[in-house]
Amino acid sequence: MDELIFFINRGVVGGLIIGSVYALGAVGVTLIFGILRFAHFAHGDMMTASAFIALALAATLSSLGITLPIPLVLALLPVVMVLTALFAIGLDRAFYRPLRKRGAKPVVLVMASIGVTLMLQGLIRLFAGTGSRDMYLDAPKTIFRIPTGGRPIVLTEPQVALIALTVLSVVALHLFLTRSRLGKAMRAVSDNPDLARVTGIPIERVVKATWAIGGGLAAIAGTMLAMDVQLKPDLAYNILLPIFAAAILGGIGQPYGAIAGGYLIGFAETLAVFNFSVLLRPFRDLLPAGFEIPASLAMVPTEYRLVVPFFILVAVLIYRPTGIFKGRVF
Repeated sequence: MDELIFFINRGVVGGLIIGSVYALGAVGVTLIFGILRFAHFAHGDMMTASAFIALALAATLSSLGITLPIPLVLALLPVVMVLTALFAIGLDRAFYRPLRKRGAKPVVLVMASIGVTLMLQGLIRLFAGTGSRDMYLDAPKTIFRIPTGGRPIVLTEPQVALIALTVLSVVALHLFLTRSRLGKAMRAVSDNPDLARVTGIPIERVVKATWAIGGGLAAIAGTMLAMDVQLKPDLAYNILLPIFAAAILGGIGQPYGAIAGGYLIGFAETLAVFNFSVLLRPFRDLLPAGFEIPASLAMVPTEYRLVVPFFILVAVLIYRPTGIFKGRVF
């Protein structure tokens, strides 16, 4: 029983948490690609920047003696989402819109996003330094233990909040894309930009909405990830590849596919580094004499976990480049 609970703690819960981060990031990437037709490599640094914005706001309130029943960073998340959305729109206005007006090809926009990535990384290190920071300023992280009769299932406060916020975000995104006029306009622009422009759909308004949604989701993913681990200038550096792998696996330009791809990548990565010898230990007495269970039965060492999304990405590009959600989803 304890071995099964350990598997749930490390495998199922771990995959759910990291899959939620990947899903939120991949939706932003795939929306931007679906509307603007280029891969935004600076999306991960938007997530990092949002976490630093949240920490700066929380530190300001904490210095004024303001305390709340919940962590200040979590309470400020709606404000951080709005600020990150405005920040994303500002990036577009400063760097990408001038290139679009000049008729730049998508590859030029991709190279510009790499330049924005380097710029954001440098600015974050310039103003925030290179050290790690704890997002909990007023109280330690709350840990929830779900009793099972043996070893409990363990969840932390940011993990519970991340799962809940991901569910709410997915539902809200679905309702927005299918029920609202602006959401339907975004779907029309993604399907045929020229026809949408001719029919009078406000393209610039759609572009702003795309960046706002991508920025808001990046704020949730970046802030919750920083709360669960620690805030570092390279917080999102190692998750950029899994985010793009999730977007391509689900079908580039398709937000629902990006959500599914995010969870598939998250569970695949978590289970690949899980030590399955733990599950075999209760059966050691049934094994033949002289046969011992290996100390580690992980498919991939923990330090090479990024190999998993890279392998999945290459396999999808070779065998199913359209992704698992083939056809129109967005």
